[in-house]
Amino acid sequence: MGVTSGADLRAMETCGRIVRKALDEMMGFIAPGVTTLQIERVGREVIDAEGASPSFLGYNGYPAAVCVSLNDEVVHGIPSPARTVRSGDLVSIDIGAYKDGFHGDAADTVAVGLVTPEARMLLETVYEARGRGIKAARAGSRIGDIGAAIQEYVESQGFSVVRALVGHGIGRKLHEPPQVPNFGRSGKGMKLGEGLAMAIEPMICLGGFGVRTLADRWTVVTEDGALSAHAEHTIVVSGSSPMILTA
Repeated sequence: MGVTSGADLRAMETCGRIVRKALDEMMGFIAPGVTTLQIERVGREVIDAEGASPSFLGYNGYPAAVCVSLNDEVVHGIPSPARTVRSGDLVSIDIGAYKDGFHGDAADTVAVGLVTPEARMLLETVYEARGRGIKAARAGSRIGDIGAAIQEYVESQGFSVVRALVGHGIGRKLHEPPQVPNFGRSGKGMKLGEGLAMAIEPMICLGGFGVRTLADRWTVVTEDGALSAHAEHTIVVSGSSPMILTA
C-alpha cells in the first residue's frame, strides 16, 4: 500500500498510536489470575475511547477485538473467561485499530512472573528479529531481505520461524499485498518502494516450525506443543530508516 499523501500518513500514524496505547494498557494489566477475556476488554476499551473501531472484530468471522494467545498458541487465540493466565506463561497480544479509513496492527508477547531461561531467550529473540526485519525494510530493498534478516537471526539462536503465517501490507484494508514472509533469501521478491506500509511480524518457536489450527477454526498452535512468541509493528518504508507507526 502506498501512502500517497500526508493526510494518509497522518491517519495511519493515529491508528498506530491507538494500537500502541492499547498494547501498553494490556501489557500493564496482564498478571497471574486474570482471564484472557479481561485482557481483551482492556484493549477494546482503549480503542473505543479513542473513537476507533477494532480491526479484528468480525474480520472473516473472528469473534473478538484482540487475539490473546498463550504458550504454544502462535496466533489468533480467542479470549475466554475460562482461560486464566498463570505465572510462567508467555502471553501474546495482537490488536488492530481502524479510524479515518485506515488500519494499524501490532503485537507483543510478554512473560508472566518467572519463566524458564528458554522462554526468556525466545522472547528476546522475537523482538530482536522484529527489529532486524524492520531495519531491512528500506526503499530499494526486496521483500526477501526482510525474511532473510529475520530467519538468519532466529535460527542462529536455535529457534525456528513459522512458515505457514506471514506479515502483510496494510492501509485502507487490514491485509493488503504484499505478503511479508519471515523467511527467505536476500535479493529476492518485490522491490520495496517509498511509502509502502507493512506489518512485519515474526512468529517463532522453541521447537519445530510446524503449526496446526484448533477446532475453533482460529487458534493456531505449534504441532509439537513447544512455546511460541510473536512480535509485530506497522511500518512505512522511508529511505534508509523505516518509520515505525506502532512504536
